[in-house]
Formats: sequence, C-alpha cells, structure tokens
Amino acid sequence: MTDNHQKNIATFIHLSTFSRFVIPLGNYLGPIILWMVNKDKSEFVDAHGKQAINFQISILLYVLIIGTLTIPFFIFNVFNELDFVDFHGFHNFSINIGEPSPLLYITGGLGFLAILGFILEMVFIVVASLKARDGELYKYPLTINFLK
Repeated sequence: MTDNHQKNIATFIHLSTFSRFVIPLGNYLGPIILWMVNKDKSEFVDAHGKQAINFQISILLYVLIIGTLTIPFFIFNVFNELDFVDFHGFHNFSINIGEPSPLLYITGGLGFLAILGFILEMVFIVVASLKARDGELYKYPLTINFLK
C-alpha cells in the first residue's frame, strides 16, 4: 500500500520535468535527483522515477531524429538558388513564395510533427502526475526503457 508521501514524491517526479522552462536541462535533473534520493524508499517511487526519466530520454532521442531530418531540408530549401562556385553576392537571392518547394512541405510537416509531439508530451506528463497522485502506475506511450 502506498502512502500519501510516496504518492506526492512520485507526482513531483513527473511534475519536475516542467522545471525545464526555468532551469536548463531541468527536465532531466529534477526527476533524476528526486528519483535517486527516494528510489530505495519505495518501489512505487522507483517505478515512477524510471518511467519519467525514460520518457524524457526517449523524447530527447525523438527530437534529435526529427531535427536531424528537418535541418537539411530547411538548408537545401533556403540555399537552393545560390551558386557557390560562381558566387556574386546576395543580389540574386530570392525566396519564391508563389511556388513552394516540396522540401518546404517536408520541413513544414516535420515541424508540425514536432509541435504535436511537444503538446502530447505535456499531456502525458500531466496524466502521469495525476495517476501517481491517485496511486496508480503509469507507463508513458512510445517510451524506450533505458532504465529497467
């Protein structure tokens, strides 16, 4: 049986990921510190701490993949009209809004996917916090289990 103290610690582990808006890397440091201090005191807190940390690491991996895919498309789209061998300055540089490049659609789609992922991340964190408050275990979707 989990007591209120364990439920509160598990809830704060999940909510500490929001500290990234105030502290750089707070979404990693907050859960890791709270989990390391309290993991031996309760299996409930240990399970929630591992889930929160695994989810944040998984999100980092997904962001790196989307960023790696998006940046080259953006660069190719912007510098499409430049000739680097016979460079004469930026007087010939133009962005044609009338005919968007297919690369722009790909970049926009990946950008939309990133925004949707951010919103879903916030929703999942709040749901995990509410589940921890109620004394239930929660498994984040699409999470790679780095810590078992």
